[in-house]
Amino acid sequence: MNGQKPSLITPALIGGAAAGVLSGLPFFQCLCCLWIIGGAVLASYLLSREAPNPLTPGDGALVGAFTGVFAAAASAIISIPFARIQLAFLKKFFDRFQEYIPAASRPEGLDRFLNIEVRGFSLPAFLFNLVVLSLVFAALGTLGGIIGASLFGRRAAAPSAPNPPQPPQPGSLS
Repeated sequence: MNGQKPSLITPALIGGAAAGVLSGLPFFQCLCCLWIIGGAVLASYLLSREAPNPLTPGDGALVGAFTGVFAAAASAIISIPFARIQLAFLKKFFDRFQEYIPAASRPEGLDRFLNIEVRGFSLPAFLFNLVVLSLVFAALGTLGGIIGASLFGRRAAAPSAPNPPQPPQPGSLS
């Protein structure tokens, strides 16, 4: 590699795709923070295999942040088909929530918030979701990358050659 650092993009894409797909699926979303950290650790591992030198925490943080951004994009795209299902679930949740709070004691704007309509895809909502996910996932990915660099960044020292046997010293009895 002539002293060059390996590309961060390929490991970040692999880790981000794995974490993003798992974070975008409805029943796996509850562990999304864990998926992002795990994807960044995976990216750090893949990067450490390609790197000629041990990874630094900065290398891990950088590959982790890229992993988080790629995971946010994958998660946002994967969640598009499930948006209607999730909104319907949210609507049922809010309907049940209204049963337990008397109308007289509700805050002013809560009724408008609780009476959401289930609609299809919305580009502004998608873009807002993508920006928020990118920021949060990049922070979590940075943490995972630092963890991965500390786990996989250090290489074991090459075993030293055993000392050759020394010839006997003159005047010693052996």
